[in-house]
Amino acid sequence: MKSKDKGRKHAKISIRNIVIFFASITILLCLVACYNYYLVENEVLAKETSNETAYENVKISNAVEINLEELISTNTQQNSTEEFITEETDLEYITKYQSNPELPTGVIQVVQEGREGKQEVTTKKVYENGQVVSEEQISSKVTKASVNKIVEVGSGSGKSYKVKEGDIVYTTSDRAEIRVEPNEESQKVATLGKGEKLTVLSISGNWYQISGSARGYIKSENTTYINPDESYENEEEPSTSGSGGSIASPSFDMSLNKPSGLSLEQFKKVLTDSKDTNKVMQNNAEYFYYIEQQYNINGIFVAAVAIHESAWGTSRIAQNKHNLFGYGAYDSNPYNGAYEFSNYSESIDLIARVFVKYYLNPKGTAIYGEEEASGKYYNGPTLSGVNTRYATDKNWANAVYNQMKYLYNKL
Repeated sequence: MKSKDKGRKHAKISIRNIVIFFASITILLCLVACYNYYLVENEVLAKETSNETAYENVKISNAVEINLEELISTNTQQNSTEEFITEETDLEYITKYQSNPELPTGVIQVVQEGREGKQEVTTKKVYENGQVVSEEQISSKVTKASVNKIVEVGSGSGKSYKVKEGDIVYTTSDRAEIRVEPNEESQKVATLGKGEKLTVLSISGNWYQISGSARGYIKSENTTYINPDESYENEEEPSTSGSGGSIASPSFDMSLNKPSGLSLEQFKKVLTDSKDTNKVMQNNAEYFYYIEQQYNINGIFVAAVAIHESAWGTSRIAQNKHNLFGYGAYDSNPYNGAYEFSNYSESIDLIARVFVKYYLNPKGTAIYGEEEASGKYYNGPTLSGVNTRYATDKNWANAVYNQMKYLYNKL
């Protein structure tokens, strides 16, 4: 019995030693883990924050602490928002003026009528308190190409025949319109092709009452007295006496959708000036006369806009892009946004049509060709009316009027 008790005693001691050993190992591991977690980490952090050299390369922000409530209040008061609109609009055609030495100087003939195309235009509008404060075209895509208008301009030194009642004339345009009355708003009777022979029954300003393949009124610019099958001969002095209207004295509230009535010689006179150092206005004076004959607009007004916008043709846009009006130039990027033309006549003709179509006539008004006024920016046919949407400069109308008075005073 004693030997058995002794064996049991040794067995109990061995088991107890094993349990104590593993318990000690477990406690030791826990102590090591705690040491690493608390003491070592704190030591590293202490070293990082206590090292004074660590601050040598620190850059302090110059930003001012933002008062969030004040910022929200300011933005709420300004209430500024942006809107992007994509819409299909007309793509204006370009008028090409071609010299014709067989026609006397001052005589014009429309050979081909222009056809407008279509384009998708994306515009950014900025609103403040619900009001549009800026509007800028940021992209455009042509969906239908336009067709150029072609006008022949007489450059010959011969004498011109003045058409009278009973004469025979011939259509020069590929789409010569015949109307019931001598105005653009009258009902259209027919559209004739080029080379139609017509008899002049009466003359009313720039309109001929005619008979032939159709009866009605046709604009004189769409006809010629020269038989296309015969050589050119004439005996009388050129007729460059203007549109037949009277020359009105300028006034700030005058209607600009009426011709000035100046002759070609008078346009050349008022636009010959020492301020025109590059002779841009002088060399293109005839085109301000021609737009009066075609579009029912005051050519002196258009010339005054050109002078004001281009500083007598000396601006960078005028010199490099033949753009006398900064057309297409928005405030954010004026030079790159401005349209580029082949010559000055194209920009003069285009801006005249833009004024007539969008600014000077109410929506639906018959204007040139078969077109009707859009009236999109119409606020009256005066300088103040045009200024409302054409220019961000509130003094634009006064500046243009001063140039108009300057030109009229040279007559």
